[in-house]
Amino acid sequence: MMAYELLQYVDSELPEAYRTMSGEELDRRILEAKRKLGKDLVILGHHYQRDDVIRFADFRGDSLKLARLGAEQKDARYIVFCGVHFMAETADTLAGEHQQVILPDLRAGCSMADMADLEEVEEAWEILTERFGDTIIPVTYVNSSAAIKAFVGRHGGTTCTSSNARGVLEWAFSQKKRILFLPDQHLGRNTAYDMGIPLEEMVVWDPKSGKFEEIRGDLGAVRMILWKGHCSVHQKFTEEQIKSWRERIPDINILVHPECNFDVVQNADYSGSTEYIIKTIEAAPAGSKWAIGTEVNLVQRLANEHPDKMIVLLSSTMCPCLTMNRIDRPHLLWALDSILDGTPIHVIEVDEETKHWSKKALDRMLAIK
Repeated sequence: MMAYELLQYVDSELPEAYRTMSGEELDRRILEAKRKLGKDLVILGHHYQRDDVIRFADFRGDSLKLARLGAEQKDARYIVFCGVHFMAETADTLAGEHQQVILPDLRAGCSMADMADLEEVEEAWEILTERFGDTIIPVTYVNSSAAIKAFVGRHGGTTCTSSNARGVLEWAFSQKKRILFLPDQHLGRNTAYDMGIPLEEMVVWDPKSGKFEEIRGDLGAVRMILWKGHCSVHQKFTEEQIKSWRERIPDINILVHPECNFDVVQNADYSGSTEYIIKTIEAAPAGSKWAIGTEVNLVQRLANEHPDKMIVLLSSTMCPCLTMNRIDRPHLLWALDSILDGTPIHVIEVDEETKHWSKKALDRMLAIK
């Protein structure tokens, strides 16, 4: 069991004093704690984080970018990660020995990362390698636990981001005939299809049933084995939503994340990572119209930052990352106060063996040109 998993069971409840504090006092005390801690502290804020929290971040970005930035702040003894648990694990994997990584609320998990359980992955690997022999290389999206990254590292595989997935898959296919892609089936399918791999050469592995799904052709010709996992936020976007916006506003641009399902990505005008989405909007001409299929906090922030463009959420219902939103100002202040008191709470520690192999997987990715 990972250190994070052990810690979450002893997580104490947020003290009442923080629950009843006014917004003004929370803001004042967070800023005062940051001032007192100075260079000893760096706060990292993921793009999906709520606005009232991310305003205190020293750096904004996606999970891997933030983890690397945290490690680069050599003066910082404390890295407070306003994100979710797998992000904090990656930050601890890359951090220096003198640095501690803190997650303000241990309940901030990731349903996608949790869909790839180490025991299930090891069991699947045994079955798949028995069937296909030594023809498979594992690749995991960085949105996975340190345990899964370590599994991939031990088996000669690597990690990928939504930005570099294509390059990573090209490298992986140069190593072996087949890829086991974890844990998000949609990113794997969408990326492979863009590379010219037909759906007939892809299957989904269901760890619950221990069987293949979506078999469209001969299993012997399969090149992509997709783990049955998904992002609960991006799963909510549909073809019908795209059709509805185009009927109402014919010149609207549909921009989605590749964690959306295949039909949504195929029907969108543009698809790309969070950074791609941000840069696309920044470069878009004034007066242009955009419906974006990604997390609502980011979409709303982009709309506020670019009032010269029409920017709306693709879905008619809110699509927040609920676990990310568990990080709020009371929990952030509690974490900062605990550092000032000399007893940091919610420290995320990845054991040394897991850290070693997880870093191997990350380093392989970083070496891919």
